[in-house]
Amino acid sequence: MNDMILSLMTFSPLAGLLLLFFIPKNSHGLLRGVALATSLVTFVISLPIMTGFVTNAEFQFVQKVPWIAAGPFEMSYHVGIDGISLWLVILTTFIMPIAILSTWTAVEERVKEYMIFLLLLEVGMLGAFVSLDMFLFYIFWELMLIPMYFIIGIWGGKNRIYATLKFFIYTMVGSLLMLIALIVLYFKAGGGDFNILRFYGLNLPAATQTWMFLAFALAFAIKVPMFPFHTWLPDAHTEAPTAGSVILAAILLKMGTYGYVRFAMPLFPQATEQFTPLIATLSVIGIIYAALVAMVQEDVKKLVAYSSVAHLGFVMLGVFALNQQGVAGGMLQMLNHGVSTGALFLIVGFIYERRHTRLITDFGGLSKQMPIFATVFMIVTLSSIGLPGTNGFVGEFLVLVGAYESNLRWYTVIATSGVILSAVYMLWMFQRVMFGELSNPKNQVLKDLNAREIVIMVPLIVMIFVMGLYPKPFIDRMVPAIDKMILISKTKQQVASVPAMPAMPAMPHAEPMTVTPAAEEK
Repeated sequence: MNDMILSLMTFSPLAGLLLLFFIPKNSHGLLRGVALATSLVTFVISLPIMTGFVTNAEFQFVQKVPWIAAGPFEMSYHVGIDGISLWLVILTTFIMPIAILSTWTAVEERVKEYMIFLLLLEVGMLGAFVSLDMFLFYIFWELMLIPMYFIIGIWGGKNRIYATLKFFIYTMVGSLLMLIALIVLYFKAGGGDFNILRFYGLNLPAATQTWMFLAFALAFAIKVPMFPFHTWLPDAHTEAPTAGSVILAAILLKMGTYGYVRFAMPLFPQATEQFTPLIATLSVIGIIYAALVAMVQEDVKKLVAYSSVAHLGFVMLGVFALNQQGVAGGMLQMLNHGVSTGALFLIVGFIYERRHTRLITDFGGLSKQMPIFATVFMIVTLSSIGLPGTNGFVGEFLVLVGAYESNLRWYTVIATSGVILSAVYMLWMFQRVMFGELSNPKNQVLKDLNAREIVIMVPLIVMIFVMGLYPKPFIDRMVPAIDKMILISKTKQQVASVPAMPAMPAMPHAEPMTVTPAAEEK
């Protein structure tokens, strides 16, 4: 059963999706109920993966089945998780029921198709995180684009077509470059299959690494998104329905940062080190620039979207510190961002459903009329700015410590100002929306959060404090896998730095360097 559980979890949304096809399109309640129940079942299936995960560096719950054999190409259905992907999988199954519940009343048209796309999106996201075959990863990576394209394009705001096309073109360009690099990597490995564990053992020449890294890195940089490839994100967030924004912020953006840790660092270590100053520079620019732009936004949702760009700049800075503290901080910050920013987009959705406006100037004094909403909003705001005791603090602290201890010391000093700017624009936004005179008559009749909305927010509030007060279980499970990635990267760099030996007799059957400490499959 253990070797099937990842597949069971990944494809369980398909069972609900197929059931939705047989439900009349006007049965909105039943359609929503089936989608919600399916996402809850998927979450329950994922729990044994979390509780049964053994804290070590190995891939676990591995399943490998021959899949496609065409000419020189062989692909396997090969899945498994380690400490790097474990929490991203759990975050996905945790967020999906919340996202579906958030659309209970917000989406009234074409509910059937909407729920089908949400479940299909969940399959794509889970599949990408558990794939150990790079071709399989690419398929799931592309699969995610389709449902998100329709979710924004059909159920988005008035500028949804523009936002959808921008999102699609940006991500497709990155995807195609990654596909080309993937094929080149395959032939460099001498054919066989696309097993990522086998690719970890490759020791590519420096020039090859540079080009391959650029292709992969651009695809991931667009997905993160990093400055200056971020411009699609505010448009996509602003136009997407609430559930789309929540999923986009909480999970989809993590595909880019996950890609750097899973692929760029161990596959192209010399190129990773070579481009670290550039990546760090862009990360710091992203942190400062996005914070300044967020500060002048009049639309709450756009402000939260730009705050995402700034937060993910911290994640990238931690990852490219290339040490345990930095990478662990970056990974933890991915989870924190998923919880906190997902909650912020839900909050924006709550007030938009009531007032059909997101302009900050249309609000003011809401805390008097909506005390429960104000309390929830305050907690999430404090977690987003990284107040000690909330989830945002620990990840950000580890990122800054790790980056400061690496070669990125001065980048860290500059990036620290982003923490202050984050507090300024978030608290200023909160003050303008929640405090002051309740002068607008439309705000004087607003109702506080209802039972469904409270149920949506409670799990997120709980996670904000659990991760803030006791992050040890999260970090402990990540660290062995992170150490393994760093070891592979450093070992390859050391091998590459050894001067070439004088000419020796030919070694016709010389094997490539084998840095494969992980068990490939059980």
